[in-house]
Amino acid sequence: MALRRALHFVFKVGDRTKTATFYREVLGMMVLRHEEFEEGCKATCNGPYDGKWSKTMVGYGPEDNHFVAELTYNYGVGEYQLGNDFMGLILQSSQAVSNAKRLGWPLTQVEEALYLTHAPGGYPFYLNHNSLYPVQKVCLGVSDLQRSIHYWKTLLGMKVMDRNDKKKTVLLGFSDTQCQLELCDVGGTVDHGTAFGRIAFSCPREELPNLEALMKKENQKILTPLVTLDTPGKATVEVVILADPDGHEICFVGDEAFRELSAVDPKGNELLDKAMAEDKSDEWFAKHNKQKAAA
Repeated sequence: MALRRALHFVFKVGDRTKTATFYREVLGMMVLRHEEFEEGCKATCNGPYDGKWSKTMVGYGPEDNHFVAELTYNYGVGEYQLGNDFMGLILQSSQAVSNAKRLGWPLTQVEEALYLTHAPGGYPFYLNHNSLYPVQKVCLGVSDLQRSIHYWKTLLGMKVMDRNDKKKTVLLGFSDTQCQLELCDVGGTVDHGTAFGRIAFSCPREELPNLEALMKKENQKILTPLVTLDTPGKATVEVVILADPDGHEICFVGDEAFRELSAVDPKGNELLDKAMAEDKSDEWFAKHNKQKAAA
């Protein structure tokens, strides 16, 4: 399964301007590409919303060899309700710690070389001085660790990298050089709120129908059967969207076309700045004495 790659985690953002500041100025990530869409995504990439939205990919390097963040912004939604499903993204960045201190961004020291900060919207980020990789792991909450291990290891083909029975955690990955997935037992039901994200992986395109067939055979949830997604002026990709036993959304995309789609756009930063400057949605809601929806 080494041909499968961990790609990105999708975050819904209510305040795009503050979010851009966090990723660019605090974490020190670069804008890899920015895309605007006039209507909702067929695979609900932007959540269950039909209107205008945007997607911004940010990271420490090209998507070909870096795990990155996908920021989805729905023009009519101002905030989302957090659950206990997303427990953190763990990064290696002493520079981000310095940036946060310099900018006065709230920062809490958790251990000697580990700091906790939050992205706008409340998403937790852990900044670790001792990690080998820029983006070390994504931590998701689960209700039954053994059931989750069966799903992610046996059905999706991930390897168990580490397990801590005392902390009730397991670390999984497709290879030890990729961003890892840590599953943490929350001791109860997993609540996804409305801020729920999605983790994305790639695999050879030819594996997508087989993956969908396996999930049907095992009576696992398929949120979006194999579908083609278009991005204006860019490569068309095929995806299957799954859900694990706790309802965590998982996207598998055909690797070959995704590598074309995910090429770094030198104008990404400029396109994001332009979109933010032209975004009059806050003014429109204020003028009509309304507030953006809280999802």
